[in-house]
Amino acid sequence: MLLYILKRVLIMIPIMLMISIVVFGLALMMPGDALSGQIDPANQNADYIEGMREELGLNDPILVQYGRWLSGVVQGDFGRSHVHRMDVTDVIGQRLPNTLLLAGLSLIITYILSFLMGSYAGRHPHTIGDYGIQGINYVMLAIPSFVAAMFAIFIFSFQLGWFPTTGSVGAGVEEGTMSYYLSRLHHVALPALVLGGVTTASYTQFLRNDIIDNAQKDYVLTARAKGISEQNIYYKHILRNSLIPIVTLFGFDIASIIGGAVIIETVFSFRGIGELLITSIERRDSSVVVAITLMLSLATLVGNLLADLLYSIIDPRIRLK
Repeated sequence: MLLYILKRVLIMIPIMLMISIVVFGLALMMPGDALSGQIDPANQNADYIEGMREELGLNDPILVQYGRWLSGVVQGDFGRSHVHRMDVTDVIGQRLPNTLLLAGLSLIITYILSFLMGSYAGRHPHTIGDYGIQGINYVMLAIPSFVAAMFAIFIFSFQLGWFPTTGSVGAGVEEGTMSYYLSRLHHVALPALVLGGVTTASYTQFLRNDIIDNAQKDYVLTARAKGISEQNIYYKHILRNSLIPIVTLFGFDIASIIGGAVIIETVFSFRGIGELLITSIERRDSSVVVAITLMLSLATLVGNLLADLLYSIIDPRIRLK
């Protein structure tokens, strides 16, 4: 197992290197550069601008710029944001806790709802409850996440007043207090419900269909012939095997949830990584865009590794070598 993990980690290195080359190249094609936010309006003559470009190394060959940037990344330095006038790591560090909180709550909501609805629909197929769950799933699959977010804001914020419409924490709340943490949970609850609810539909259908399919397998029929109780058959054979496809999707969940947060955070003006990525693209803050893109790529690779490890735990027949 340890050898397998080490091998996978080593494979990630060239993959991340290739991704970094592509992302860095695309960032250089963006209008504007690191000089955009550092030009003194009082000194915009050609000699001053050219001197600044030389000082920042923007006139160096692309390979030299990439090598200098990569050496900084290895040391944990992703450069400086010319919009926020601070290090990229500090900019992302301010937003990352909000996105992790949103993503974590969304995953919990997704798996709880999909497990409850999928297991019920699979165990009671072709009933009114099953048809009702499938109807909800089809609606959620058809509605884009930004539309669901706007409906949620209109109903639960404007009409009912249960949740705030924007922001990640209430104004004037002292950081570190119980009121502060309760305010953060209050602000993240509705975006998490929307993000988790939208992704629930596909998992529910996967689980339902697998439960129905596994209930007809030969090993289940054999277990029934031996007189094993239906409860033991369901939990030890049907449900456990039906969870395997759900676990295999876990690796994609990490990146997809964070990727989905880009839209949700923008609609809710929730100050997280997704909202930061959109604003950085709009304001041509290339250093921040590159750092966030690499972070999402790394999250995908790590998520796939975790999915493989969980796969072997749930299904003892699978051994990672």
